[in-house]
Amino acid sequence: MNEHAQAEVTAPVFEPLSPDFIRDPYRHYDVLRRVDPVHVTPHGMYLVSRHADVTEVLRDKRFGKDFVERSVRRYGPKIMDEPIFRSMSHWMLQQDPPDHARLRGLVVKAFTARRVEDMRPRIQEVVDQTLDRVIPQGHMDLIEDYAFRLPVTIICDMLGIPEEHRATFYAGTRDGGRILDPVPLSPDEIAKGNAGNAMAQMYFQQLFELRRKQPGDDLTTQLVQAEEDGSKLTNEELTANIILLFGAGHETTVNLIGNGLLALYRNPDQLALLKAKPELITNAIEEFLRYDSSVQMTGRVTLEDIDDLCGRRIGRGESVLCLLGSANRDPAVYPDRPDRLDIARPNVRPLSFGGGIHFCLGAQLARIEAEIAISTLLRRLPNLRLDDAENPEWRPTFVLRGLTRLPASW
Repeated sequence: MNEHAQAEVTAPVFEPLSPDFIRDPYRHYDVLRRVDPVHVTPHGMYLVSRHADVTEVLRDKRFGKDFVERSVRRYGPKIMDEPIFRSMSHWMLQQDPPDHARLRGLVVKAFTARRVEDMRPRIQEVVDQTLDRVIPQGHMDLIEDYAFRLPVTIICDMLGIPEEHRATFYAGTRDGGRILDPVPLSPDEIAKGNAGNAMAQMYFQQLFELRRKQPGDDLTTQLVQAEEDGSKLTNEELTANIILLFGAGHETTVNLIGNGLLALYRNPDQLALLKAKPELITNAIEEFLRYDSSVQMTGRVTLEDIDDLCGRRIGRGESVLCLLGSANRDPAVYPDRPDRLDIARPNVRPLSFGGGIHFCLGAQLARIEAEIAISTLLRRLPNLRLDDAENPEWRPTFVLRGLTRLPASW
């Protein structure tokens, strides 16, 4: 083994919150896939990076969420006294059967293919109104002024949040993603998470009261009525899952639009191709998801002993982290230059929305929002250019990968 290869084997390859890793995690993933495909992190978690292994973990019923036990192992027996962790323990995203099916069943009708397709005119209207407002300025931040506003408006529509309340949500910060990262939170970060959770609970409790008195054709009314039915939803579950739906309903879509636009403008040949062939937009969205996923990782816990995961034996109760961003660039699945953006790439099936029973409810909505947002921007602002495509400002989080800002002019 030569000196370079030896250094590659022994070098630390998973420091997810380091600026270098956040700037470009993909070269680190390449080392993991080749050298240590089931890597043990400094915090004792197992990290899988190959497409085949990630897919197996996401679909295998021997892997689950087991959120409370997992959190206690990580932080100690008093962690569930912290409001942010208690709230997360009720998220459908963190539930195992049968509670997962019960909670997901209450909201799944709002995300059927038919209902989501019917939202296209409203999505187009929001995009056009946003562009009408900013075009005379000659410049904007593509994240705050554009990518953020669309999914926030749509999830507010779906949740029945009144128009007069929305200014607060448009001005909201996007700093909640840290709690999902595979590096434990500091006491200060937990306190900040508790404060944010308390603010959200305070607002949504008011919204619940409003919708009890004035029911609407929205998801909040639907969930409030399920709560009153008694056997389906507790008040804690109601509050926690509305907070989850609001966050999940816009965070990943903001990042999909922002990451997709950055990738496109960093690859002028692909930008020119999409402008020449706008019908490629549906496939382009899949390629954006594959190339620079909004969600880089999802976690599971072993519910029993696993005898062989890529040659390793893993005991019951261990955390296994699935690197979706790495699986999406695995040359075993994408042999034709996986690190290259190719909006015409055939058979693109990214794992960016997860898999198994926790496959993202809003996947199709996010795709349609990104499709309309990006295609309309290219059509209406053909001369748009990024102010600095080479040095973008990434958010200091790992699991939710996205840009803090992306200034552009025309």
